[in-house]
Amino acid sequence: MMRGGAGGPGAALTGRVVAVVGPTAAGKSALSIALAHALGGEVVNADSMQLYRGMDIGTAKLTETERDGVPHHLLDIWDVTEPASVAEYQRLARAAVDDVLARDRVPLLVGGSGLYVRAVLEEFEFPGTDPALRARLEAELAAVGPAPLHARLLAADPVAAAGILPGNGRRIVRALEVIELTGGPFRAGLPEPRPYYPAVQLGVDLDTAVLDERIAARVDLMWRRGLVDEVRRLADHGLRTGRTAGRALGYQQVLRLLDGELSDEQARDETIRATRRFVRRQRSWFRRDPRVRWLDAGRSDLIEAARTALVAGE
Repeated sequence: MMRGGAGGPGAALTGRVVAVVGPTAAGKSALSIALAHALGGEVVNADSMQLYRGMDIGTAKLTETERDGVPHHLLDIWDVTEPASVAEYQRLARAAVDDVLARDRVPLLVGGSGLYVRAVLEEFEFPGTDPALRARLEAELAAVGPAPLHARLLAADPVAAAGILPGNGRRIVRALEVIELTGGPFRAGLPEPRPYYPAVQLGVDLDTAVLDERIAARVDLMWRRGLVDEVRRLADHGLRTGRTAGRALGYQQVLRLLDGELSDEQARDETIRATRRFVRRQRSWFRRDPRVRWLDAGRSDLIEAARTALVAGE
């Protein structure tokens, strides 16, 4: 059932959610702040790692000053030991969106986690779980590692396997669980898009070479701002045991640095390479959706172009 009902400064977008999506380091946060001021909006976070308390530097989480007075929802809600739950995120994010709409404000759903964005904007029911089956698969993962399970997934559902990194044990386990529970491919768990909210989606991106340079500069800045110390503090609070947080870009590399497996330079370089690989997957996800209106984040009139795209998307 479609939801709606808003007005105020963003009356031209009455009842709509504005999603700002795209790859890491393309400029989503800066655009969202500008649009929030222009439209009378509030940001609802759709970055899966910014949900975690204390993961600030490595996720490029905006500081209070950088938020420039714009309310932000769903930051710092989970401890680093808590595994991610898209279903729980969906519940919390929709509650936040509904609250913003009820106050005649414009919800800006901002982030590069494609599944999280879909979970909010679309009629999206998650396949159930079976504790015994999940426990068996997780025990197998702990015993033999992710590679054999990924090989099994590749045989059962090549499309799903292509979209999951061979080292991502958590997602491999979930895919195998859904396949066993439903008797069908994991992708069958992703329904055809049907809107839950009326929405306009803006995508921001940059030329690959430019974005690659920006990623390298961003990682260097994270190191200068104290990412290693941040990870060291979080390690004392269980980061290593966090099935989701402990595998975040930058964090897993710094944990290996702290464990003596990588040098400082190696950890930094691997973070840059891993982030660039992740950006390619983000692009692949979002570019498949014809509803996303793409903007070059490097254009000088980006804010005006975004506002024009929003009006055209009504």
